Amino acid sequence: MNRQVKILLVDDNDESLIALEAVLRPLQQLLFKAKSGQEAMKLMLRNDFAVVLLDVLMPGMDGFETATHIKRLDQTRDVPIIFLTGTEPTAGAAFRGYAVGAVDYLTKPFDPWVLRSKVAVFLELFRKNAVLVEQTALLTQLVQDNEALSDFARRLGQVETRLADLAGTTSDDEGLTDAIKDLADRVTAMQQAFEAVSSASG
Repeated sequence: MNRQVKILLVDDNDESLIALEAVLRPLQQLLFKAKSGQEAMKLMLRNDFAVVLLDVLMPGMDGFETATHIKRLDQTRDVPIIFLTGTEPTAGAAFRGYAVGAVDYLTKPFDPWVLRSKVAVFLELFRKNAVLVEQTALLTQLVQDNEALSDFARRLGQVETRLADLAGTTSDDEGLTDAIKDLADRVTAMQQAFEAVSSASG
């Protein structure tokens, strides 16, 4: 549960990126930086991020437009976005931020402890979700394995029945009858071993 996860910092200002790094470094996670919306999108398509800290005011593709692109893609739509702005947000700007899918909207300068606490919540959610995904995959594999085992048991039963029928029609050939009996004994032993494994795994 303490695995390192990835955080994306998006800001066109180098000083702001350095400040964000300093604030989040104590969390000891993997920090990625982007200086534009386009660069952020490229990184997001190549990485799984736990959270994105996104500057609102950027030249070209601003934060709102970047967030809109993030939420449109199946691969990135569930990544939480925290908007950061250097200007006092108007009610309309904050509403627009939440409307495009942001989970929070903070004004610079922000309290480092507050930002770290908010980011830490999404890191924990990301880790727990990753564990759930792994457990779901494991459960799916177990179900598939059980289905395969059940199919194998059914086939063994069919083989045993056919061998019994065959043994009844070859009673005149002692050598063939002994061979069939030996094969039937092996099938029975396989069934017993299979039942033991099934009981242990169940």
